[in-house]
Amino acid sequence: MDGSKAPEVFLKPYDPAAQEPKILEMWEKSGYANPDVCVEKGVTKPDAESYSIVLPPPNVTGTLHMGHAAMLAVEDILIRYHRMRGYKTLWLPGTDSAAIATQSKVETDIYKKEKKTRHDLGREELLRRIDEFVEESKATIINQTKKMGSSLDWSRYAYTMDPPRYRAVMEAFMRMYEAGLIYRGNRIVNWDPKLQTTVSDDEIEYVEQKDPFYYFQYGPFVMGTVRPETKFGDKCVIINPADERYKKYKHGQKIDLEWIDGPITATVIHDPDQDMEFGSGVMTITAAHDAHDFELAQKYDLPVIQVIDDRGILLPIAGEFAGMHIKKARPAIVEKLKAKSLLVKVDENYVHNVATNSRGGGVIEPQIKRQWFIAVNKAVEFPDGKTMTLKERMREAVESSAIKIMPERFEKIYYHWIDNLRDWCISRQIWFGHRIPAWHHEPKCIPISGREADISKCIPIIVSREKPECQFCAAAYEQDPDTLDTWFSSGLWTFSTLGWPEDTKDLKTYHPTSVLETGYDIIFFWVARMILMSGFLLGDIPFRNVYLHGLVRDAKGRKMSKSLGNVIDPLDMVNKYGADAARLSLIIGAAVGNDIKLSEDRVRGYKHFANKLWNIARFVLESDRDPMRSDLIGSDQRLVDEVQNVVKSVSEHIDKFRLDLAADQAYHFVWDRFAAEIIEESKPILKAGGEPAASRSYTLYAILLTSLKLLHPFMPFVTEAIWQELPSKESDLLMVAKWPFDSAQGKFV
Repeated sequence: MDGSKAPEVFLKPYDPAAQEPKILEMWEKSGYANPDVCVEKGVTKPDAESYSIVLPPPNVTGTLHMGHAAMLAVEDILIRYHRMRGYKTLWLPGTDSAAIATQSKVETDIYKKEKKTRHDLGREELLRRIDEFVEESKATIINQTKKMGSSLDWSRYAYTMDPPRYRAVMEAFMRMYEAGLIYRGNRIVNWDPKLQTTVSDDEIEYVEQKDPFYYFQYGPFVMGTVRPETKFGDKCVIINPADERYKKYKHGQKIDLEWIDGPITATVIHDPDQDMEFGSGVMTITAAHDAHDFELAQKYDLPVIQVIDDRGILLPIAGEFAGMHIKKARPAIVEKLKAKSLLVKVDENYVHNVATNSRGGGVIEPQIKRQWFIAVNKAVEFPDGKTMTLKERMREAVESSAIKIMPERFEKIYYHWIDNLRDWCISRQIWFGHRIPAWHHEPKCIPISGREADISKCIPIIVSREKPECQFCAAAYEQDPDTLDTWFSSGLWTFSTLGWPEDTKDLKTYHPTSVLETGYDIIFFWVARMILMSGFLLGDIPFRNVYLHGLVRDAKGRKMSKSLGNVIDPLDMVNKYGADAARLSLIIGAAVGNDIKLSEDRVRGYKHFANKLWNIARFVLESDRDPMRSDLIGSDQRLVDEVQNVVKSVSEHIDKFRLDLAADQAYHFVWDRFAAEIIEESKPILKAGGEPAASRSYTLYAILLTSLKLLHPFMPFVTEAIWQELPSKESDLLMVAKWPFDSAQGKFV
């Protein structure tokens, strides 16, 4: 062959460190990540079908980890694929305040440096410092996200605490309050004595721990517990009426017995749900410090007696142990019961799960608190005219197939969680977050507007967007000091980011969103909250598909943790081997919902593939080409047909959310078929020259073009870098080139 020189850039191996920053800048200048720009420049039709994803917002407490990297890779693949297919494609970015975690981190840093608490600083100064920290962290996260090649529309960036989201949160609160869904009442909550705040069920992390399990003589019964310090107020015995061992004890029967601080009278309660297999089959009630016991107390109208205060200190009911912290009190109480011959035995190897605050690390101490709640079992009318409870709405959204959860096995877990859902405690005793729009008022007999005060008409609490003024006395209203659970604002994410409730242009175009992609470990925390919120506020679903990716584990299948020293930093992998290699390592072999084992060797292997693609491009560009050719020799036409079959198969895999299979097929076609076989078979044909060489050189170029398009969603940088060197191509950037197969019409483009 005569040959034509490939561009000089191909003389050296592919260098992601040199190429990726240039490609990023090129993408950003093009504006193509913004669907409005795509329409303006004619790469997307104005009436094109929309495809949208809102980025699960990373917390502003740190840097991206491998879970984030996997999320970004999956979503970017879907976005780039649909943009190339001509959809009006929007991927909307944002960050989350992560209120408890963020405040905890800032407070910890302040105390380490200055030995000051938030109370020393005051609310205003603490919030100022938190805002400084947040701005620095946001900049870091945005930069890291871009380095992964994420094709996000940064012109629409949102933050859960910015003014538009604040207005959305206030509107949502007011609508739910006016509908009777939000109320203030006394219920048992997860209390963190360390941070002095309630914690959502969603933020509880259960840590496996070994503790002694004590068996005590409680009158004629033996009862077991791991927490004897809570038992001072226990004056009820729960028995399953079907338990033959205790059939002589009747419901409501009174029994006199000796207990920690002397004789008490206990009441027998029959409950058919009592577990006869656990321990002795008998339990006592600690209603103020256990959610299950609290429900039993409500069910049978039993007394609720607080034993432990907000700081984890025993109250006066504990007698001689009052004032002691629970950790010190426990062994002392056991010793006293032992001295009274009430300790039967101790199981020293009892392993159980201890509830901790995942955002701050404190051990949870259930407490009964006056808080703000969302009633999930109250029937209300929805915007679409249906009347049902929030729980029923959440179930219907999936049961009706309006929302599809992938993999399907998580649907059962989703239903189980909903069926056991309690009223949602939405108030937090921290300073960082959206303040609850409630105003408290202590009436004072001070004249107002020249007339006497009439405190009998004063309203003690008003829920309002704006600060109210009392018409009956001169005392001012003060805003509720509590803030809203961060999941409340996150629950609005799919539509608050699209302008709700003020600007609904984007909302009409891009909502419901096409996919919610997230880790399977937060399906309940976030997915269900968004279904709840969009159902009530919009009468619609927030997304059509839920794609749950698995956890990224180390090569041995262990969860990554600093203590194990097995954490792989995605930015380190990007810097060493390029973003394309990091992305592909997180996709191939990672079926939806399945965990993936990752090692640095795996990432390094895909760096070799990027270089292989680079070398393929160099070889093809060095051969003669006839870009206008329309007829092919038979063997070349068969190659084109083969490639089209690969394109069709890859497209079908992506449409079915089997990104792992799509990437794997494209990878093996390019490496095993195109590079190892087709190119090797072509070398003698090209060398011989003539008509066969001309036909084959065109075919190779056509296969290269198609291969770049196939791989672009998975490996956007190297494919775009090669695209820029092609002498003839259909678009300035590969990111807006046409995908070679139209799945909807079943034809090749």
